[in-house]
Order: sequence, then C-alpha cells, then structure tokens
Amino acid sequence: MPKIKIVLVGNPNVGKTSLLNHLAGTNLKIGNWPGVTVEKKEGKVFYKEYEIELIDLPGLYTLEETISEDEKVAVNFLKEGNYDLILNVIESPRLKRDLFLTSQLLALGHPMVIALNMSDEARESGIEIDEKRLSELLGLKVVKTNGRTGEGLEELLSALTLTYEQKILPKFTSLSLEEKKEEKLLAFVQGMYAEVVRKPILNKKTLTDTLDQFLLHPLLGWIFFVFVLYLTFKIVFGLSTPLVDSLDYFFQELLVGFTKELLSTLSIPSFLMDFFSEALIGGVGIVLTFLPLVFLMFLFITLLETSGYLPRVAFLVDPITHKMGLHGQSVIPLMLAFGCNVPAILATRTLQNKLDRYLVIFMIPFMSCSARLVVFSFFVLTFFSHPTLMILTLYLVGILFSLIGALFLQKTLFKKELTHFVMDLPPYRLPSLKTLFTIVYLHTKAFLIRAGTIIFAISVVIWLLLHLPLGEKELENTFAGRIGKTLTPLFEPIGLGDWRITTSLIPAFLAREAILSNMAVILKVETGKDEEESSLREEIKKILPPSSALSFLIFVLIYNSCVATFVTMWREGSRNFALAFLLYSFFLAWFLAFLVYNLQKIL
Repeated sequence: MPKIKIVLVGNPNVGKTSLLNHLAGTNLKIGNWPGVTVEKKEGKVFYKEYEIELIDLPGLYTLEETISEDEKVAVNFLKEGNYDLILNVIESPRLKRDLFLTSQLLALGHPMVIALNMSDEARESGIEIDEKRLSELLGLKVVKTNGRTGEGLEELLSALTLTYEQKILPKFTSLSLEEKKEEKLLAFVQGMYAEVVRKPILNKKTLTDTLDQFLLHPLLGWIFFVFVLYLTFKIVFGLSTPLVDSLDYFFQELLVGFTKELLSTLSIPSFLMDFFSEALIGGVGIVLTFLPLVFLMFLFITLLETSGYLPRVAFLVDPITHKMGLHGQSVIPLMLAFGCNVPAILATRTLQNKLDRYLVIFMIPFMSCSARLVVFSFFVLTFFSHPTLMILTLYLVGILFSLIGALFLQKTLFKKELTHFVMDLPPYRLPSLKTLFTIVYLHTKAFLIRAGTIIFAISVVIWLLLHLPLGEKELENTFAGRIGKTLTPLFEPIGLGDWRITTSLIPAFLAREAILSNMAVILKVETGKDEEESSLREEIKKILPPSSALSFLIFVLIYNSCVATFVTMWREGSRNFALAFLLYSFFLAWFLAFLVYNLQKIL
C-alpha cells in the first residue's frame, strides 16, 4: 500500500489537532520528537489505496526568528523536507493573519493543500471567503472544513491525494527569501485577502465579544474563575463518588472473593493465592477504583482548554504574574499541571526566556496533578465531612506556595527584566464530542497503563518485602517493616510515626497513586486472610487520626510529585536545579506538615 506523509502546519489554535482527531481517530498517538521533549502528535488514516501518515507540527506564526523550542522543531522539520505534502490549516475568521504564514510556506516549493478551517464561524460572522478564487490565485487545492463537526474531511482527503498524484506545486514560490521580503509579504497578503474575502459593512457583535465583557472583567472575571474551579470539583466528586464506591466494592469484595474461590478449587498454594488477592487485586484494584474521577478531571481540563477559556485565564492573571516578572502565557502550563506535571513542564518550551522557563518549572510541581487527586479524594472522603471544600483548599494551598516561592526566586536568584507578550485569544468554541473524548481517552489510557505497569510493579515489590525473610511471622520484622521503622523517627514529629504509613510513602516517589496500593497491600496482609476483612478506609482510620491525616495530605501536596517530574525537571532545566528543588520541596513539605499537625494539637 503506497504511503503519503503529510505535515499539518498553521498558527496556534487554528484547529489542527481537531482535524487530526477526526481523520486519525483511535490511530492518534502522542509522544515526543526525537532528541527533544516537545510534544509530537501523529496519526494514520487509510483512504482509497493510500496509507496517509499525518504529523501535527507545533503551532507557529512565522518561519523566521523562531525562539521557542517548539517553533524551532516545526521550522527545522519543514526545511528538512522529509515529507510529501503540506496541509496548511487556516482559521477562516482570521484569514488575513494566517495568510502571512501561508505566503512563507509557498516559498518552500512543496506540494500544499489549504484547509479553511472553522468555516462555520466565518459564516456566522458574515465573512464570505471565495475558496475557488483563492485556489486559482495560489494554484493549489483549497477546501473549507470544520474541525468540530468533521465537515469537509472527505473533500480534504480527496484534495490531498489528488495533489500528491499530480504533484501540484503552488504559484509564487519565490515570494520570500529576497531583500525587502517583509514588505513583499505584507503586500501579497493584503492583495490576496482583498481579492477573496467579502465582509459586512457593519461588524455584528459576536458571542465571544459579549462573554469577554464579563469573563475578562478585573473583578467579575476572578469571581467566575473561582466559581469554575469550585464547580469542577463539585461535579467531579459528585458524579465520581458513587462510581468509585461501586468499583471499590467490585474489586475488594466481589473480585477478591471470586479469585480466592477459583484458586482454592484449583489447589493453588496459599502463597500464590495471597499474592493474587493482596498484591494484584488489592494493590492495583484500589487505584483502578478511581478511574471515573481521573476521567472526569481530564474531561473538565480538556474542556477548558479546547473551549478557549484557558487563554482567558492567562490574560486574567497577567497583572499578578507580572509582579513575578512573568507574563500571562506562563499560566497555561500551570493550568495543564492539574492534569499531569510532566506535560506541563514540557509546555514551558513555548516560553521564550530561559529564566521564565525555570521559574514556571519551579511552580509546576506545586499544582496538584490527577495522581495526587486520587490520594486526596481517598483521604478526604475518609476523614472529612466537606470533601469538595477540602480538595479546593488543598489546591489553593499548593498554588499559594508556588507563588510565594516564585516571587522569592524572582527577587533573588532569578532577577531579570520584565518580559512582554502579545496574547492571541481564540474565540469561544464548543468542542466536538469526538475531539473531546479522544483527548480524554488518551490521558485515561495513560493512567491505566501506569496502573498496570508501575503501580503493579510497586505492589509486587511491597508485597514481597512484607513476606521476606521467609517464615517471618511478625510484620514489623519483615524487610518492609524494618525500612518503615528506620524512617519512623523522621516522620514522627509530623504525626506519621506508624511504620505502615512511612513504608507506603517510600515507593510513592515513583507514582503518587502507589500510596493507596501500598496501604492496601500492607493492611490486607496485616488483617489476615482468615479474619473478616473491613474496608481500607476503616483500616486506615485505626492507625491514622484526623490530625495526622491532614498532615499527611499537606506533605503529599508539597513534596515533589513523582520521579517522572523530577527527571523531566532535570532534562528541561539541569541536574542541580532538579536536585535542589527535590530537597527544597521535601523540607518545605515536612515543615508545613509539622506546623499543621502541632497547631491542631494546640487548638
């Protein structure tokens, strides 16, 4: 089957990813570009006799004066020419802006097709684009598309394959790369735009204009933002709690019971029976019970990102970030960190100043990721009567200490001049369900893979440490017990003096969700297979008072989220930077947990 390699190129927020989702569907893959940590999205689609490979390049405005790492990746790939065809995606309502990049792409001399995306938004604004005339002027195929609904994709695929077969090259390939090129390109864009666009004499007020009057208001905008955060947590917990409880009953009661009965009929040794019920189902199962919560959290974060609201948050907090020497664009990686800290750190590649990147990377681990949310939700539902407010408070505490630390660094080690950035705010859009759930599916899939690999491996190791040396009857004398008791003096001042708690914290550095799997394995073993098993929540209540539980949550909140975050900080910053943050976050977490625990005792 012949293959066609196509690159998707366009300005940021023009809907390239939406088109890719519709075209590739479940064949979409997300990874990193070779040698760098910029996110790479690619997928495959089979059309007629062709296998079409689609590569979504990072968004950029120009092929010249690239500063950020993701822009350099895109430009280098385009100039190396390791592809068959360019798919230039244009945001129809902003055709004049996007044609500047198009004029530079023409100069590359590669076969190209233009997708006039978001054509419905242009029509609603009264903008009429003559795609046939644009096609005649440029000498290439132009197709109107809608990335939200998938409209025009059949015509787009047909245009791509026809362009490939006939090797259709665009006109004006000598537009740039000469002296006075800027003047030529602006003049070219103006003339082209005037030739193919008809606009109404009076521009009507759009929904985006109306909403921005309230959502970007210095006071009302903040009220709405806090309301969105509270509503997010309220809905996530309200919808997920019954599902979490049902899955917990399924794994810990039904599946464990069924597994034991099945293995006993097969005369499996008790050692292996305990392994399957305690390490496999007990450890991994407790993490999988929170799958609905993780799914819903990623759903809301993706909705905020794809709807166009996230850039507004960046604009809203710009006055605050300016006090730390940052511009509002730095808020986007911080918001993404609520899903996962690792891609959030990678997202700092869009920041042009090196000290800006270091400062934002420093702030990111204080943002509570979905892994910590799993731990938070378990303990909050176990110990506190108002879970939504408690979770929101923990998130805000993390944000507060990220701001305090960043402000201190900006005044001392990271002193620099204030940077400025002109932010491009896309119109509000209702993302298609297919695009929304494709992105959420990929994140949820990563969570499941994590549970089936890292969490499983940790559970097995902990279970083995609880059963070694062979023949040891006292859990405190097992390898796991000895490790936990060795660390107990360090954690006792913050109310975590029980060796079972300290033991569960050790491998949590590999993955935060492992805290629950570790506790499940430890407490299941200690309960004993012949006794009636109570739920994990009831077992934890026996060894952890509420004051210690709050101290535990503060420690988990502040301490570096996981080893993946540490490694990414090392790669994106430096070894010394990552190590320094690791020590700083540990001592800060210990100190704050110490204050919280002892203040509760005084009060």
